[in-house]
Amino acid sequence: MWRRSVSAGYRCYGCRSFGPKGIWGSHAVRACSAPALPAGRITALQAMDLWKRHFEERGVTEPDHSSQYIMAHLLGAKTIESLERGKLTEVLSREKTLQVWELCTRRLSRMPVQYVIEEWDFRDLTLRMRPPVFIPRPETEELVELVLKDMEMKPGTGPGADAQHTCLEVGCGCGAISLSLLKGLPQLKAIALDRSQEAVDLTRENGLMLGLQDRLQIYHIDVMKDAESVLSLCSPVSAVVSNPPYLFSEDMASLEPEIIRFEDHSALDGGNDGLTVIKQILALAPRILSNHGGGPQATPARSAVGGGECGSAALCGDTARHHRQAAILHPSEKISQTTTTSWIWIEKLRSYYAGFSPRSPQPQLPYPR
Repeated sequence: MWRRSVSAGYRCYGCRSFGPKGIWGSHAVRACSAPALPAGRITALQAMDLWKRHFEERGVTEPDHSSQYIMAHLLGAKTIESLERGKLTEVLSREKTLQVWELCTRRLSRMPVQYVIEEWDFRDLTLRMRPPVFIPRPETEELVELVLKDMEMKPGTGPGADAQHTCLEVGCGCGAISLSLLKGLPQLKAIALDRSQEAVDLTRENGLMLGLQDRLQIYHIDVMKDAESVLSLCSPVSAVVSNPPYLFSEDMASLEPEIIRFEDHSALDGGNDGLTVIKQILALAPRILSNHGGGPQATPARSAVGGGECGSAALCGDTARHHRQAAILHPSEKISQTTTTSWIWIEKLRSYYAGFSPRSPQPQLPYPR
């Protein structure tokens, strides 16, 4: 997909000075010193190079890719490489130049590119994006791959199947996980919930845009505060999937400004041990999951906890300092004793969002590839 050309890491652009629930205003952009509009007309390439240099001077991360994504978007393409030959050397109209300056000035304020261009690709979907809804990470695509692979093996979900299963997503954000599963499994229904009204609205909007709304139910529910509503509205289901908050509360203050000033803190803060929401999901799972989601022959979901397998609980993703919490998560295997044919997937904890990387002793920013 188009973002793959950026980098193997994951840095999330963003900047806002009045909290994740606010709406960024024009004064936040004016506070950044943008270059003056050119007196004459310039080409797309010249504008892109000018903004790249300005981003570098102002300390904006990934200055080249920032200008490239914005320019490609304005010229109707996904990437600079996919533009028609000669497009970059054409002189920009005055209107297009003004658009370049407007969007690049937003980026100069450290607003994430995903929010600047108001869309982003996730697997084979193009999703609308806007703050403060959590921007889907590439690792979540790996979670979807795992769920699709395992659910395709469940009776009633594969190609040509007649039966219909239902998957519950806890914390839907922009709807990336649920919508990807619905597209990949035509017989699947999905229930998506989030404690953020902005996330609920955006998931609904993306579902309508993709024509998947008929198989999607969306609820504005906080799983931590209203467990009874979750149980009454969202059960029984044959699978549960979640990319929950997993950062330690103490790490929130050390996040890069790109993240802390723009994205919803509640989508990142997992409490003192990083497990507050995860433990709640695991506690509710036996009461939510049904028993008809497969059979003795079904392949167990893979668990990265301890490297073992547990019939209904799977966690995936990289680990770093959060690996010490594996012993706490390992009791999730108890779920399999009561729901041997229903599954739950929770994206595993990763700490590099707080500036740590298991691959390098130096702090690294998370950035979309």
